[in-house]
Formats: sequence, structure tokens, C-alpha cells
Amino acid sequence: MGSLKNKRGLIMGVANERSIAWGIAKAISEQGAELAFTYQGEQFGRRLKPLAKSIGSKLTYEVDVTNDVSLDRCFNDLSQEWDSIDFLVHAIAYSDKSELTGRFLNTTRKNFLNTLNISTYSFIEVARRAHPLMKDKGGSLISLSYLGSNRVSPFYNVMGIAKAGLESTTRYLASDLGPDKIRVNAISPGPMRTLAGASVGGARKTYKFTELNAPLGSNATLEAVGGTAVYLISDAGKLTSGEIIVVDGGYHIMGMPRAENI
Repeated sequence: MGSLKNKRGLIMGVANERSIAWGIAKAISEQGAELAFTYQGEQFGRRLKPLAKSIGSKLTYEVDVTNDVSLDRCFNDLSQEWDSIDFLVHAIAYSDKSELTGRFLNTTRKNFLNTLNISTYSFIEVARRAHPLMKDKGGSLISLSYLGSNRVSPFYNVMGIAKAGLESTTRYLASDLGPDKIRVNAISPGPMRTLAGASVGGARKTYKFTELNAPLGSNATLEAVGGTAVYLISDAGKLTSGEIIVVDGGYHIMGMPRAENI
């Protein structure tokens, strides 16, 4: 049936059918995995539930990753359905849209702390709660990053700091959880036409620029990112941990635009 038959796991962060998390969920499901989902708020719940139903999932949980009680309830409810999970995808990030444009110098303390709490620290809280469901037979934790974590990307601002922290968190968790055979990796797609991506200033120009200058002439696609997640969750990825896997058509290797675009 597929490379993920008899595996099951939790997808966190599906916003709509164009979100990266949904591309991952769809690819994983097509390979035979059984999925549960989380969402935050009624609006996202209304979008998620029909998508979950379309791939045969009835397990959807409302969760606020900044609230310990909410997180505990989610994982307690999940453990009532499944006594173990094989994977978890953390596709959660947030920053005040008004600060994803203009000067980085104008980042506020409030938004800095909130951005890192939601986008970075929550991965630790989620991993801590997933650990009891994985520790007996191992598993795969996946987070989502972006090139702006280590190279300046226009208007990405404080999200770049958050993603840098997320990548470091991924490596530290990989070291900490490795003895339990739990792998921890991040996928770093290039610019994509998603709800989150559209919130960053100059998104359309960035998307066009990277597409023109990527060696493969293409930005990341949901299918390509989904396929990468399938690898990381499958037995083929059982010795891959602590990695940041870039899926951007090769754009990240470029020091300058392609010769024809200078």
C-alpha cells in the first residue's frame, strides 16, 4: 500500500488546502499512514475538518500551543485513541504581520517574545508530550524552517530569528532524543504561495526572484515538501537526524543572481 503503512501520527498547523502542512499530510496519507490533526480556533477548525475527512481522519483536536492545559488535553485525548505514534509534524509559526514589513530595528519586545514562544519554543513543549508516545519504539519529529533563518531575507525580520532558534532546537532535540530512537529533523522550503508566506512583505517579488534564480528554475512545491517528509518518516530515513533539509530548487547555494539575471 505504501512506505508508511501501519504508521500513524499527528499533524499540527494545517491552515487550508494550500498550506505546507496539508501538502505533507496528503503525501503521508497517500503512503498509507493514519493521521490526526490539531487546529487553533473555530475558523481554522472549519477549514481543517473537511480536509481531514477527505483522507479518512476523524481525529481533530483544538489546541493553543502557548497554553499548557490545552497542550496536555490534546495529547491526553490523543493517547486515549492511540497508545503510540510514529511521527509528528510541527508546522506552527506566527508573528504580527505589521512587523513582517519595514525595518527589523522596529521589532517590539512583545512581538519578539510572542513570535519565539509560538514559532520556536512550542516545538519543545510538543516534543516533550510526544516523547511518551514514541519512546518505546522510536519515531520522527519534523519541524518547518526557512532560508531566512541563516541568511537575511527581505522583511522576514523577527521570523528569521525564530527559525534560527527552531533549527538549533531541532539539533538539540535530535541529540537529546536520539537514545530513544526518536529522530528530529527540519524541512526548509523556499518561498511558497501559502497563507503564512503571503503575510511577509514583498512576498510576490521574493517568490518571483527565487524562481528565476534557483538552479532548477522552480520554487518548492507541496508535492516536493511532502515527499521529503515521507522520506524522513519512513524506514529509509531511520538514520537521518538533526538535519535541516532544504527544498528550494537549489536557490540556497547561490551567492548572486544567475548570470542572465544580473
